[in-house]
Amino acid sequence: MASETNKLPGARAGALSHIRVLDLSRVLAGPWCSQNLADLGADVIKIERPDSGDDTRAWGPPYAPDAEGRATSEAAYYLSANRGKRSVTVDMASPDGQALLRELAKHCDVVLENFKVGQLKRYGLDYESLKEIKPDIVYCSITGFGQDGPYAHRAGYDFLIQGMGGLMSVTGERDDLPGGGPQKVGVALTDLMTGMYATVAVLAALTHRDRSGEGQYIDMSLLDTQVAMLANVGSNYLNSGKRPARWGNAHANIVPYQTFACADGHIIVAAGNDGQYRKFVEAGGRPELAEDERFATNPLRVKHRDVLVPLLAEMVRGQTRDAWIALLEEKGVPCGPINNLDEVFANEQVQARGIEIALPHPTAGEVKLVRSPMRMSATPATSDKAPPLLGQHTDEVLAEILGKSGGEIAALREKKVV
Repeated sequence: MASETNKLPGARAGALSHIRVLDLSRVLAGPWCSQNLADLGADVIKIERPDSGDDTRAWGPPYAPDAEGRATSEAAYYLSANRGKRSVTVDMASPDGQALLRELAKHCDVVLENFKVGQLKRYGLDYESLKEIKPDIVYCSITGFGQDGPYAHRAGYDFLIQGMGGLMSVTGERDDLPGGGPQKVGVALTDLMTGMYATVAVLAALTHRDRSGEGQYIDMSLLDTQVAMLANVGSNYLNSGKRPARWGNAHANIVPYQTFACADGHIIVAAGNDGQYRKFVEAGGRPELAEDERFATNPLRVKHRDVLVPLLAEMVRGQTRDAWIALLEEKGVPCGPINNLDEVFANEQVQARGIEIALPHPTAGEVKLVRSPMRMSATPATSDKAPPLLGQHTDEVLAEILGKSGGEIAALREKKVV
């Protein structure tokens, strides 16, 4: 039931090396899903608009530099979500382009798209149309609000969904403190998590197909994902009826579980139990803060946080960041620095895990990326192919999968179909 194996020359066999994906998505949520599938070995065919391609190709600066340090046309944003794929340019608005994509879909296991609700039906590229020609297709749609409901036809963007889905109501400093108010998360977390949930759903649907022969439709919504991501915060509200507040870098249910300013920077202290709290204050030379009946247990510390936290803050200010980290690590108190990105990529653990990679690239010489975090012993995830140039694999894919001759491909180019 899976498509013919399509392992590219030199590639290591991944868990999904027998899977081919027709990726009609762009920007972040959909490409994040298809990049995961590519890392796991799938042959991902990224369909892009001729001339312009994925929107994120123009989302710069920064752009990847070439060997002389000059900016190329490869936006770092695009590079972050498109490694391991093959780029094919097709004019989806033309009847010939639509026919070409339907022909490709016959040879694919998965179709991934993030167009507005109903838009692909006009092109004969919706699930029902493709199911007619590939009955076991797994078809995943990603939209802002899902395929039904009063908001279904609205455009959805990560920033909007972070606000509408409640994340910004619990992110940011407390309203009664300087700088208080709602904040978005610093990365497009809702897009990324929707891409991750979509990956899980696609893998589950493929497993079902391989057992039953039945394909299916997957309806992924950014808003659904954001509400699900509220996790314990959402559960706290549903089970208490109390609207949660913003706590900044503190925790609603645990004290101390927050940032503190040191003599020369900041640290995070995450004292998850009473024993760790006691070790923390003993390390700071304030053992009486563990004996005080107001602070003896976590529920009491939560109740009296406005009294306790200033005392802890005064204690922490007396030593440097590195001194505190060394001291608390020795005593088994969870702690860590707040690193900027140069410190992140210079970190010895990050380096030991090989998270930063450099891949050969046609115009930049090489591009620096972050490898897949999935570590698998038998079918390792690979991150060995740089994000493709626009249309880099058009001829290759049309010849290899559809058997198009050089003359047929030239005719398609002349008609501006590809």
